[in-house]
Amino acid sequence: MILFVEEFPAVVPYRAEEITIPADVTPERVPTHIVDYSEAEQTDEQLNYICIPFSANVICIVYSVNNKKSYLCSPFTVCVCLRVPLILVGNKSDLVEHSSMETVLPIMNKYTEIETCVECSAKNLKNISELFYYAQKAVLHPTGPLYCPEKKEMRSACVRALARIFKVSDLDNDGILNDHELTFFQRTCFNTPLAPQALEDVKNVVRKNLTDGVRDNGLTLKGFLFLHTLFIQRGRHETTWAVLRRFGYDDDLELHQDYLFPLLKIPPDCTTELNHNAYLFLQSVFDKHDKDRDYALSPEELMDLFDVFPYVPWGLDVNSTVCTNDQGWITYQGYLSQWTLTTYLDVQRCLEYLGYLGYSIIAEQESQASAIAVTRDKKHDLQKKQTQRNVFRCHVFGITGSGKTGFLQGFLGRNLVRQRAIKEEHKSYYAISTAHVYGQEKYLLLHEIFPDFDFLSETELSCDIVCLIYDVSNPCSFEYCAQIFKQYFMDSKTPCMLIAAKSDLPETKQQYCMTPLEFCRKHKMPPPQSYTCNTAVAPSKDIFIKLTTMAVYPHARLRCMCTCNRCTFCLCQNFLNSELVQTVRTKLYTVIFSRFSGCFEHSYHFLHSLYITHCISSIYPPVHLNSSHITHADLKSSTFWLRASVGATVCAMLGFAMYRALLRPR
Repeated sequence: MILFVEEFPAVVPYRAEEITIPADVTPERVPTHIVDYSEAEQTDEQLNYICIPFSANVICIVYSVNNKKSYLCSPFTVCVCLRVPLILVGNKSDLVEHSSMETVLPIMNKYTEIETCVECSAKNLKNISELFYYAQKAVLHPTGPLYCPEKKEMRSACVRALARIFKVSDLDNDGILNDHELTFFQRTCFNTPLAPQALEDVKNVVRKNLTDGVRDNGLTLKGFLFLHTLFIQRGRHETTWAVLRRFGYDDDLELHQDYLFPLLKIPPDCTTELNHNAYLFLQSVFDKHDKDRDYALSPEELMDLFDVFPYVPWGLDVNSTVCTNDQGWITYQGYLSQWTLTTYLDVQRCLEYLGYLGYSIIAEQESQASAIAVTRDKKHDLQKKQTQRNVFRCHVFGITGSGKTGFLQGFLGRNLVRQRAIKEEHKSYYAISTAHVYGQEKYLLLHEIFPDFDFLSETELSCDIVCLIYDVSNPCSFEYCAQIFKQYFMDSKTPCMLIAAKSDLPETKQQYCMTPLEFCRKHKMPPPQSYTCNTAVAPSKDIFIKLTTMAVYPHARLRCMCTCNRCTFCLCQNFLNSELVQTVRTKLYTVIFSRFSGCFEHSYHFLHSLYITHCISSIYPPVHLNSSHITHADLKSSTFWLRASVGATVCAMLGFAMYRALLRPR
């Protein structure tokens, strides 16, 4: 009551009315609701009724400094059991000339719930405002979670949190915070840069108290922890709490759920990928921990990276999911692939992992949600016949023993010898790596589907391309692929490819009504692609480039016959081997020979046969001509130039005939 009227009343009531202090008149800008209690009028049961329903955040226990019996009153025992911060308030300090702190200090040491003790005088208006300031401070910046007064040291949970903050802020991972990192830390937490002289003053304070607090003119972890201990001991809890809360910690020193899992809306039939800024951040994290610069993370380097996590996020199967080097260490490409896989399959887990790494702080973003790119619905991509997606999913079907696992591991560059070294508990049903499609890097995610013909879930059927694998040496292998295709994918718009696995083994006739090649022709699929991982070196990736190309361009329906997918030859071969050209092949032969056989029957019979054969070989399987047929003398003779002119005429007529033949079906 004195706080508002600022005048001591002649008659003091036992209890004041409930009061709310507006936020704009408090230092912390937080509204404060005050509920008074009087032992003279109320009981302990009523005290429980007041504190519990109103969810008291802090309790001020007022005693009289001139009455020792009031130190441990009955409400004190009740309030201690509520496990909320307590403020001891010594009132009537105007009636005594000595301080009661020596008497109260043992009580404060006994009960850790007591935040501080304030002596005041309601009559003289002494420390009244300070009392409520400390009450607010006890709620917003409590000492209990940070510091143990008995041991005079920070609690283990606080040390762990500050150690993680130090490691996240150590941008070059050298074990110290240099001037640049300290300035960035100061600006991040307090929105103000630290002057060079202030930096030196901070380091000098640490040097005077710790021998190993400063190294190479940078602050070590011990020095960082010492500074925060000093802040707490000097009553500047708000400094440590500002740092903790900026890095996502709540009052229990646990990372807040809103920090780890920010709101991210994902419409149906859309996928999630990492954007460019996220890849740049992850690249910096990789470079930060790749101390030997071998573009791979050793087990020690990987554990150092995961030191900011409360648990190891990647399981034992990660090494068989992404690319590794000869030592089995995750490479730079494999590292990014694993992050891409996590984002695609479980974006919430990815947000959590980025939160542990401090993405929003280091990248100076609002939250981890800014690292995620949500793609548009696949139906819109098919309508517009173009996509901005970078990750494509391929489901691999086949009976047990057909070579699915070998196919997945072959995608990661492992031949049969390296695959046999993988332990059973380390095997994975996923494999992800990159493939280049027309000069653009795309991620292809292979997922091995368990062979259950009777029931396939919607998730197992939802993919960008289907890969049907059969064993060429097993006569019963192809039938399963044919049944899967006819039941689930024959009427869908998902492109499919048939893989003839284990092509290094003798091929046997499949026990089916038609051969795999006939099956592909009937259903307008590309012909079966031979594949084997039983090689001396890493298996070829050509087939995976074809799969990725079909996934990126499902509307094209072109058969990729080249490995680069960028050159003019590749584009021409895609066109020449398409179904349209194959259907008019016979017509082309008829048109060519019928139009030119009469013109050059007598005088140019030999030239006709030579150049027609040469021109056709440029489109269909080439005929190798001996260059010795054209000598140096021929080049100077008029006969050679006559032949050249006739050849040019034949090529022009051939192009015109092809043009008319192609227009006729349309």
